[in-house]
Amino acid sequence: MEKNTQNTALLVMDMLTGITKMLPDTEAFSAKVAEAISHARSNKIPVIYVVVTFREGLPEVNMNNKSFASFKDRLGAMSLEEFSKIIPIVAPRAGEPTVFKRRVSAFTGSDLEVILRSKGIQHIVLTGVATSGVVLSTTREAADKDYKITVLSDCCADADPEVHRVLTTKVFPRQADVLTLEEWSKV
Repeated sequence: MEKNTQNTALLVMDMLTGITKMLPDTEAFSAKVAEAISHARSNKIPVIYVVVTFREGLPEVNMNNKSFASFKDRLGAMSLEEFSKIIPIVAPRAGEPTVFKRRVSAFTGSDLEVILRSKGIQHIVLTGVATSGVVLSTTREAADKDYKITVLSDCCADADPEVHRVLTTKVFPRQADVLTLEEWSKV
């Protein structure tokens, strides 16, 4: 893979209070994502944050959508504002855009593609939670939209480590370069 940061952006997806707490080792994982952000910033690679969020009362959640319907039940104990907060260790700096989405993919129900086009981005580097959620859906949709895709395997996490392993070793390589943060930092 050639070194070309001019048309590349790092996506930091769903690194939220309400989502990261489901991980077994949130602190170590979050520190790894923070390293990726630091690397991107020091190489003048734009960092774009992607956040799943809903309006009060969750009018966007259809009970036919199995994952969001169960999410609606779980959210009862936490406010939407608290759920959708980006965790402090990876928080955006002034001027770094935050994209709000209403579905699993970073593209669906958001203006991500408008931001990518306006910046001339053709290559996206993916980080975030969950590997089987936003990372999978965004990889698939980005491939259909002809983006070059890199998935940072150790900067993505899933509550199920086996699902993470299968996706990063067997599924994602069909549509993306799958690298560790260390490998990406050397590219």
